[in-house]
Amino acid sequence: MTVTAALRLDPARLRARLEGFGRIGALPGGGVCRLALTDADRAGRDHLVAEMQALGLTVTIDRIGNITGTRQGREDGPPVMIGSHIDSVATGGLYDGTLGVVAGLEIAEALNDADLTTRRPLAIAAFTNEEGARFAPDMMGSGVHQGALDLGAMLAVRGIDGAVLGDELARIGHSGPAPCPGPTPAAYLELHIEQGPVLEREGLDIAAVTGVQGISWTEMTIAGQSNHAGTTPMGLRRDAGLAAARITLAARALAQTFGPPLVATVGVLELSPGLTNVIPETARLTVDLRHTDADTLTRARAQLLAEAEVAAAEEGCALSTRSLADFPPVAFDPALVARIETAARARGLRTGRMPSGAGHDAQMFAPNCPTAMVFVPSQAGLSHNIAEHTEPAQLAAGAQVLADVALDLLEGTP
Repeated sequence: MTVTAALRLDPARLRARLEGFGRIGALPGGGVCRLALTDADRAGRDHLVAEMQALGLTVTIDRIGNITGTRQGREDGPPVMIGSHIDSVATGGLYDGTLGVVAGLEIAEALNDADLTTRRPLAIAAFTNEEGARFAPDMMGSGVHQGALDLGAMLAVRGIDGAVLGDELARIGHSGPAPCPGPTPAAYLELHIEQGPVLEREGLDIAAVTGVQGISWTEMTIAGQSNHAGTTPMGLRRDAGLAAARITLAARALAQTFGPPLVATVGVLELSPGLTNVIPETARLTVDLRHTDADTLTRARAQLLAEAEVAAAEEGCALSTRSLADFPPVAFDPALVARIETAARARGLRTGRMPSGAGHDAQMFAPNCPTAMVFVPSQAGLSHNIAEHTEPAQLAAGAQVLADVALDLLEGTP
């Protein structure tokens, strides 16, 4: 009997673990708020460490706060890593990120139940600030772990609430001693909900993810002049709010002109002084651009910045910009993507391939080791929403495919 055939996951236990994390930072009506390095995130982290220790895993925390639990193998050497995150956006669901970590815990417990020791070690990781909702950029912990982001610079990042990331890590007791960058695993796997409507629309159970779109986040600040809304003629205004509105429309038009798969989103728009009868003096907005091709993404960003300069100038305003995140598109290991597809079909699951429109910790590992992801459907395509839902059978199917591929890697050669 192969190791894969001997391992049996417990879907009820998987679901119970998800619900356990769902009680930490719970929101009325469902969902969670566990912004990175808040008290709710600390409670989630402490819960995860306790879960890892109960499974007999060796727990380490590094200087950016990444938590890793390692199950020793018959041989020393780089582990096969299963990872994701437990931080959320302010209106997060139960599954985004947490599913990938919980699936790793379930695999470790199933190995314990079967009294199996794999050839390679198994590492389960939860990475700091994947969402980027409180501190920019996103994928921070995995980026520092793999050397794509500088530790010192990230520790100095100031959040949307004014808090400094390094100070908050120390405050919640999760600034660990393990060095960064961390060791590169033999292979990296991540299970995640799709966060979109494609799998449900196409009637698929599983997607073997081929890669991740490139991401460009830009913050724009527009300086105009506040004045009386009733006495200032329209032609004599320096309206920062109007310039921001023009940039918002330009972002939408840009996506329409370039066509799919480019997407453009203005996620933050703030006007000051924010009074009904006062022309806005300043505006701050963020633009999120994504595309699967690096050159196209670069051209789109350059065109948007040029149009933003024109919009600000024509409204008598000044524009300043700041890059918040800039991650190129990433392709996952073709052989590992094929393994996921084969494993899913062997389980009788309806399977396809697709790129990810969202960023994931996996993209930080892809340049350095064989990396791939498993997607399961998101009901109605909802994510970053308290109504986020995936059926228990679909969660279990994704975890089983993850286990099948992970065990092949743990026993063989990536």
